[in-house]
Amino acid sequence: MAKPNYSFEKRKKELDRQKKKDEKKARKGEQNSDGSEQEVEAETESAEASVAAV
Repeated sequence: MAKPNYSFEKRKKELDRQKKKDEKKARKGEQNSDGSEQEVEAETESAEASVAAV
């Protein structure tokens, strides 16, 4: 009977965990950048409105 290669299995699990972690980080980054872009646009609009009012 063949001997199981535990090193290969361990490395595969580590790669899967790292991939999942990177994907989660990328999703969080997209959410933060989307929110920050909206905040910047709102600040720009309010600044333009105050200049137009003067």
